[in-house]
Amino acid sequence: MRSIWNGAISFGLVSIPIKLVNATESHSISFRQIHLSDGGRIRYRKVCELDGEEVATAEIGKGYEEADGSIIPITDEDLAQLPIATAKTIEIVSFVPADEIDPLQMDAAYYLAANGPTAAKPYTLLREALKRSRRVAVAKYALRGRERLGMLRVVDDVIAMHGLLWPDEIRAPEGVAPEGKVSVREAELDLADALMATLGEVEMDSLTDEYREAVEAMISAKSQGAFEPPAEAEVEPAGGKVIDLMAALEKSVRAAKASRGEAGAAGAAADAEAKTEAEAEAEAEVTPIRRSGGSRKTAAAAAAAPKAVGGKKSTASTAAAKKTAPGTKKTASRKSAATKSTSKTATAAAAKKATGAGASTKKSTATGASAKKATPRKRTSA
Repeated sequence: MRSIWNGAISFGLVSIPIKLVNATESHSISFRQIHLSDGGRIRYRKVCELDGEEVATAEIGKGYEEADGSIIPITDEDLAQLPIATAKTIEIVSFVPADEIDPLQMDAAYYLAANGPTAAKPYTLLREALKRSRRVAVAKYALRGRERLGMLRVVDDVIAMHGLLWPDEIRAPEGVAPEGKVSVREAELDLADALMATLGEVEMDSLTDEYREAVEAMISAKSQGAFEPPAEAEVEPAGGKVIDLMAALEKSVRAAKASRGEAGAAGAAADAEAKTEAEAEAEAEVTPIRRSGGSRKTAAAAAAAPKAVGGKKSTASTAAAKKTAPGTKKTASRKSAATKSTSKTATAAAAKKATGAGASTKKSTATGASAKKATPRKRTSA
């Protein structure tokens, strides 16, 4: 890399010859001004106000304009003769913790390269001293006609210098903060903390300038004659919109988790439970009980029979008991009379209910009568 300044670092009585190299570069796409009617370049010409003639760059110098408009010429020789100790020296004035440097003061960044074999030893000494102390060096230097403030720190195995603005060049933030008192609830702070934790950290090397890439793609497409304007994105107006801060924070947390593939355990469990219930309902089948004769009245009478006797066993359950327990024939025969009487009564009640001729009243009367008759017979037979 080409150096832009040669000098030395003054570290106490130690002098380290160095070269100053730009540590950053701009990748911004620059445009030329053109004449819209024919596409011709628009150029600015440097013209002298006195004679109206165009002046070459070699013939242009510096001058300071007085309040009355008069110009005082200033040459490079005049500036070089000024008694500035930092004209060719980066003079370290102190070592401070890095967090004492306000990021607002940060300006351009440079790499300091050792200039020659004799500079390797003191250069390495300063680098390792900065590493071990975990501090940065504050220095003064002169560049491009003015004295500047700088901060030296270690980047990998290189000493880097950040140009700093002078403290009086930082403007006070007057009238910038929101007017009036604004209160923030603890719940809102908790959600903000959750959002910060969800977003986590990012590899700085993975960040790219997507706008520049889009401009480069557009230029390439236009040069090949295959450019198609993209669809305009709908942009909602930002002013005057009142939002629910809590809802916005909660939605942001969910969106951040979804983008990282971290669905909430509760949401996943709820989805699984809903899916299980839906599958169970889809797979469930109801098998109707078939009765002999195929008559609806007979089926209704059979269904109403247990209710009519107040929870007594039906004929079907009695028959099943006979098959499963052959040793209880005597008990089954003692109950058969009551069961037959109940079945007849229930059948009659169901038939009356189907015709709609006061079935409910007669059914309860018949049920009560049959129950009274059935109970003594069971007891006498016993």
